Amino acid sequence: MRRREFITLFSSTVVAWPLTARAQQAATPVIGFLDSASPQESANLVAAFRVGLSETGYVEGRSLAIEYRWGQNEPARLPELAADLVRRRVAVIVTPGNISAALAAKAATATIPIVFSSGADPVRVGLVASLNRPGGNITGISYMNVELGAKRLGILLELLPDAARFAMLVDPNSPLTPAIVADVQAAGSTIGRQIEVLSAGTNRDIDTVFASLAQKRLVALLLNPMPLFYDRRIQILTLAARYAMPTIYPAREWAELGGMMSYGSSFADQFRQTGIYTGRILKGENPADLPVLRATKFELVINLQTAKTIGVEVPPTLLARADEVIE
Repeated sequence: MRRREFITLFSSTVVAWPLTARAQQAATPVIGFLDSASPQESANLVAAFRVGLSETGYVEGRSLAIEYRWGQNEPARLPELAADLVRRRVAVIVTPGNISAALAAKAATATIPIVFSSGADPVRVGLVASLNRPGGNITGISYMNVELGAKRLGILLELLPDAARFAMLVDPNSPLTPAIVADVQAAGSTIGRQIEVLSAGTNRDIDTVFASLAQKRLVALLLNPMPLFYDRRIQILTLAARYAMPTIYPAREWAELGGMMSYGSSFADQFRQTGIYTGRILKGENPADLPVLRATKFELVINLQTAKTIGVEVPPTLLARADEVIE
């Protein structure tokens, strides 16, 4: 090869390589992950989300990039965090486990696909037009935790049939709270039991609430599915043990960490399903055509060791109904 031809070929290769590299880099999709909680306490759920992505062929750092935005338990920050993801023109915005984040994302964009998972009824809160045909740019997973409040109350009553007064812990900052309170109080009225609603919107509020339980002569606690409570689950589990408070939690993750019992679907599985839907949209499916999935499997998990530690005898009939008993 002549010297001039070699130089020309080399020069064109040097110019072409950066262009090719940039094209490959630009082809890597970037998604936004919006959550009101903190990354430290949500690591296991993020891992489950990545598992779902991998099931559709996407691996963070190789075939996919993720921009994380955490509200650090300050819901007021979510609209600006959502707006920032829109400005960055991410391919999909994911809001797993958090109705406040989903609503903030919806307010921020009508074009970028949004995948949510939430315990709320997505039609009732205005996220989608219907479950089968959500329409617009939003779809996701509904694990129906609002509807399960009355069921959890019934399980507590089966555990403590002579109890007259129950406590229910809610986060006043969550848009789910009014529906959950109405549902559980209606159930309490039907069975002739008093339900006292206790609010905790900060870490300090949680300490205060547990300190007041004995003074109010409340004998059992129903914990509702709120991002703040999941983020502070070790604090809550420690306080429930300290005050020997029989408590029912919204998912098995709590019972596995020492909670007395739980009823609901797995949070980790909801995050995994969210990852799968995100991958399907990245591959070209339209969120308007993807039906909102509803949880179909609900588990009763009883931690018998914790029950014995706080002096609660679990009836054999309840043990027999449990999907898992931790001894």
